Amino acid sequence: MLTPRPRRRPSPSPLLKVLLLAALFCATGCSPDEKAKGDTPAPARPPVPVVVARAEQKAVPVELRSVGQVEASSTVTVRSQVAGVIARVHFRQGDEVRRGDLLFTLDQGPLAAALAKAEADGEQARVAAEKAAADAARYARLLEEGFVSREEAETVRAQADSLEAALAAARATLEQARIQLRYATIRAPQGGRTGELLVHPGTVVKANDAPDLVTINALHPVLVGFSLPERSLAALRRHQAARSLEVSAQVPGDDGPPERGTLSFLDNRVDPATGTIRLKGTFANPGNRLWPGQFVEVALLLETLADAVVVPSAAIQTGQQGTYLFVVQPDGSAETRRVKVGISAGDETVIEAGLAAGESVVTEGQQRISPGARVEVKESGALQP
Repeated sequence: MLTPRPRRRPSPSPLLKVLLLAALFCATGCSPDEKAKGDTPAPARPPVPVVVARAEQKAVPVELRSVGQVEASSTVTVRSQVAGVIARVHFRQGDEVRRGDLLFTLDQGPLAAALAKAEADGEQARVAAEKAAADAARYARLLEEGFVSREEAETVRAQADSLEAALAAARATLEQARIQLRYATIRAPQGGRTGELLVHPGTVVKANDAPDLVTINALHPVLVGFSLPERSLAALRRHQAARSLEVSAQVPGDDGPPERGTLSFLDNRVDPATGTIRLKGTFANPGNRLWPGQFVEVALLLETLADAVVVPSAAIQTGQQGTYLFVVQPDGSAETRRVKVGISAGDETVIEAGLAAGESVVTEGQQRISPGARVEVKESGALQP
């Protein structure tokens, strides 16, 4: 009996082998690349560009600011004290004059004639009074000797007294005529700068009446009047009691340093309509930079804070928790720092607590910063909007 031989399995074809190798390559070669791609960490955020400034320690003035107006320390309107005609003007309008300088001369003819008449009347009254006095003395002796009655003596005495009174009146009229003649020469009652000349030779003027001749404003010193809110009154009075307060006045458009003076007037009441109090400062004004009627920027210095920590006001931020700023750490990260803010002086603000001098604070680019973010310092103006 024949034993059956085992049946052999056919070997795979060459094409099948190629496909199997390709599948094996994809399973072992491609998969690791795809897996590595999904496991790569996200790239780090780039640093935020910012502009920084260092906190400084320096003296900071505590000032109250306002707008003021310059006033002459005294103003005199010159008028004639006698009636007459302007004969001559001895100055040019706008001139600086000193007290006693000759300004105007009136026609002295009528006044000189009035003086001459008063002198004549006075002499006549003197002669009559002397004769009456002599008669009264003679009648008094005759009364003692019994040659005249008492009534006659008293009549002569009364006549002498009347003429003596007339002499006194004539002397007063003479003195008045002399004064009137002196008034024909008009001199500056104070030093200062003359204003517009309002009369000219030939103008008829009245005694103490229009027209005004000229106005003289005293410019050395001048006053600067200004107002401050009533809430400043308590601090103002406290510092004024301790020392004389300095006032500075800056002329708009003038690049020079401000004029400096002292507070010389504090009104005795607060204006209920505006809630302000009126003050004035006195300025020597040596260079005539301050002109009556001019508006100026006024700063009243209360005190000076020594060794105060200041930063640019642009660094200060305000949030729900109060004021804060971003401080740049040595490792280049930004730290949020809560601070206590003091007064502002110009474009700087005093930091009373929370910051030390020398620390760097962010002044531009804060809106892009989150706490702990890394920053890159740029020049001012180099940040993109």
